[in-house]
Amino acid sequence: MAVVKPFRALRYDVRRAGPLAELVSQPYDVIGPGERAAYLAASPYNVVHLTLPESEEQAAAALAAWRADGVLVRDATPALWWLVQDFTGPDGVGRSRSGVVASVGVEPYETRTIRPHERTHRGPKESRLRLLRATRTQLEPIFLLYDDPEQAPRRALEPLAAGEPTLEARDGGVTSRLWRIDDAAAIARVEASLAEGHLLIADGHHRYETAVAFHEEDGSPESAFTLAVLVNATGEGLTIFPTHRVFARRPAESLGAGEPVAGGPQAALAELDRRPRDRAAVAAYEAGRAAIVAGQEPGQLDAELVDRLGHAGISYTPRWQEAVAAVDSGAAELAVLMRAPLIEEVERVAAEGRVMPQKSTYFYPKLHSGLLFHPLG
Repeated sequence: MAVVKPFRALRYDVRRAGPLAELVSQPYDVIGPGERAAYLAASPYNVVHLTLPESEEQAAAALAAWRADGVLVRDATPALWWLVQDFTGPDGVGRSRSGVVASVGVEPYETRTIRPHERTHRGPKESRLRLLRATRTQLEPIFLLYDDPEQAPRRALEPLAAGEPTLEARDGGVTSRLWRIDDAAAIARVEASLAEGHLLIADGHHRYETAVAFHEEDGSPESAFTLAVLVNATGEGLTIFPTHRVFARRPAESLGAGEPVAGGPQAALAELDRRPRDRAAVAAYEAGRAAIVAGQEPGQLDAELVDRLGHAGISYTPRWQEAVAAVDSGAAELAVLMRAPLIEEVERVAAEGRVMPQKSTYFYPKLHSGLLFHPLG
């Protein structure tokens, strides 16, 4: 059973640190060098000083200094938090997504309580583990999904999230609002409802596996928990966008013969969406020509079809126009345009104990870093 509980959050005192808009960021793994520099310049207290530091020792020293100076303060009592994110997706549609911010017990995947859906790589986990050892603080939340058509957590917490939010910040075109909830009855209802099923990792696989590894070596009761945002898979606003592949050079391996589509990449995408989901399919675009390439294996995922091309010279974008423009400009030789995975596909893969190739899903928006921290002790 999943263990979900309130926690004593560590958070910025804006009277000392400055506006939250200057302090928050996107998650560490989607920040490029230019973005990192901009965040660092925004404030000497921006969270990127902790999540993407020059060294783990520097992050630990900064965190300790900020706590000593009152830049960061810890709540005296535990609470859950109700999060609402307002955003416009890559498709131009405005939406709102809500979830619970909580402390969640970490377990090995073998227990099947918390399930992955994507592959991970050793390098990012090693760097995150060094950072966690140095700071003993969960600096960024992971993104978990639960399945509850009855909407129990929402019915328990949303009525208490009235009036002005406790915290509010905007970054990357997304506004996050948070309400602190310490009502004992509401918390008990949330804990009970979320204990009944499993949790699926939507985003943050490397951080979750790092938390498990840290607890195995640390062994303390505090290290048995991590910071997470839990979102209902059947709730409003949960969106998955495709992650299109862009290859600087045509891969040595071929996708295979495709069916040419007149009308260019936009017409190919429309045709792709009409194809049944029992066969993998993607749209390949190169030299001004678009074609649909279909798989032959029943049950194969779209991302598995294209994954055999390898990852040399690859980049990713959620916007098909950017992928096409890279080819048209000569910056790339091949763009592979994808369908958005269905949440049912993601859940099926996780339930079967399988994992999807990296960058198979793009849950939008990302969770802001820097709103709440989770000290381990």
